[in-house]
Amino acid sequence: MPTPEPLTISCTDCALQHTAACDDCVVTFICNREPDDAVVVDVSELRALRALGEGGLVPRLRHAARPAAEG
Repeated sequence: MPTPEPLTISCTDCALQHTAACDDCVVTFICNREPDDAVVVDVSELRALRALGEGGLVPRLRHAARPAAEG
């Protein structure tokens, strides 16, 4: 059985580029946010991201919360 080609998600290659589909596209959402803006996911989304990471489909989440500042 041949090895499947990896999926590359690129706006340039997307048939829906510059359409209303871009309005709620995850790539557009992540790429168009301000650098210091948080990406907020709920518990079910977090479980899905963890499952995708454990399955090797996406990199595992590496976020670690900083300790609260004392003061």
